Amino acid sequence: MLMVIYFVLRRGGIAALLIFIFLLFFLPANLGAEVTTLGSHESALKNRNGYFPSIYFSETINTLRTAEDSSPYWVRTQAEQERLDRLNTDFTSLLLNNDILAFYGHPRSQRMGILGRYSIEELDQRLTSLAREYEAVSDGRKVLKAFYIIYGTVWPEGEIGIIGEEWLKKYIDYGLEHDILVFIDHQIGRYDPVDSLRRMLPWLKYPNVHLALDPEWRTTKPMKEIGTVTAAELNRAQQVMEDYIIANDIPGERFLVIHQFNWRMIQNREKVDSTFRRVRMVHCADGFGPPHLKRASYAYNAEITNMPVKAFKLFYNFNIPGAGYDQPLLTPKEVYGLRPRPYIVMYQ
Repeated sequence: MLMVIYFVLRRGGIAALLIFIFLLFFLPANLGAEVTTLGSHESALKNRNGYFPSIYFSETINTLRTAEDSSPYWVRTQAEQERLDRLNTDFTSLLLNNDILAFYGHPRSQRMGILGRYSIEELDQRLTSLAREYEAVSDGRKVLKAFYIIYGTVWPEGEIGIIGEEWLKKYIDYGLEHDILVFIDHQIGRYDPVDSLRRMLPWLKYPNVHLALDPEWRTTKPMKEIGTVTAAELNRAQQVMEDYIIANDIPGERFLVIHQFNWRMIQNREKVDSTFRRVRMVHCADGFGPPHLKRASYAYNAEITNMPVKAFKLFYNFNIPGAGYDQPLLTPKEVYGLRPRPYIVMYQ
C-alpha cells in the first residue's frame, strides 16, 4: 500500500493522491460494499488516532454547526461578562472621571473636625451642598462625597485609641446606602506604620472603605514634635495592602492617603513607589494658615512627581481655643486652581 501511495504521489502529485484516497475509502461504502479498514468512516470515528481526525467527517461538522447555530455567540455568557466586569472594576480608578470631597474628624469629638460637630444626616446635607459648589467649577468632573474618620487617635506617649466598631459601622452603612465613601485614618503613634495599617485592613471588605496614615502623629511626643515615616515603610504598607486585597478577592482599587505639611513627615519621599496596581497612593497637603502658606505647602508637595495623585486639606474656624484654622478659606475655584489640581479635597 505504501508503494502504491508513493507511486501515485510521484506521478500525479497531491491532487491525485487525494482522489486515490477517496476512491479507496469512500466509494466502496457508497456502492454498498462493507468496508472495515482502519481508514473507513466508521472506524475513524471510533478511533481518533486513525488517518484523519473526526473533524474531517461531515457528521462531526454538522454537529458542530448545529451547536454553533444554537448558541448566541455574539453575546457573552454570564460568566464571561462577570469576569470582564470584575477586570473593569479592579483596574479602573474612581478618579478617572471624579473628584472626592470629604469631611474630616472623629464622630465623638467636636474638637477634631467638622465630622464630629453634626449628625450624620446633616453632614450629608452639607457635603451635598458643598459638592455642588465644586461641581460648578470642576470642568465637568463629578464630585463624590466622603466621610474621613480618625480610626486611631494618638494619646500621650504615643499610645493609640481605636474608634468603637459600632461608630465606624454606622458611617460605613450610611455611606453604602447614600453613595458616600469612607476613609479611615490611623495616626500611628509609637507603633509601626505597617502594623497600624494591618489593623485597618479587615474594613476593606466594605466596598466604600479606603485607608489613610498620618505621619504627623507617628511619635511618642504628640503636640511636641512632628512625627515621621520613611519611603520604605510606605512602600511596605502599600505592598501589604495590595497583597491583602488580592488574597481576599476584594474588588476595586483602594486609596491609601498619606498626609504631609513638613519635610520631616516623609523621609526619602522621592523613593515612594506609587505604581501598585490595586492601591492608589494619594499625597495630601495638610496644615492650616493663610492662603499664601496653604499654597506654599501644596507647592512643596507638588515638587514630588513620583506621588502624582494629590489631595488638599482645609480647616474651618470653629472658635476652639488653641486650634488652628484657615483664614480665609480658599474657595472651590481657588482650590481647583492649584497645580497639579487636587483629586481629593477634605475639610476638617
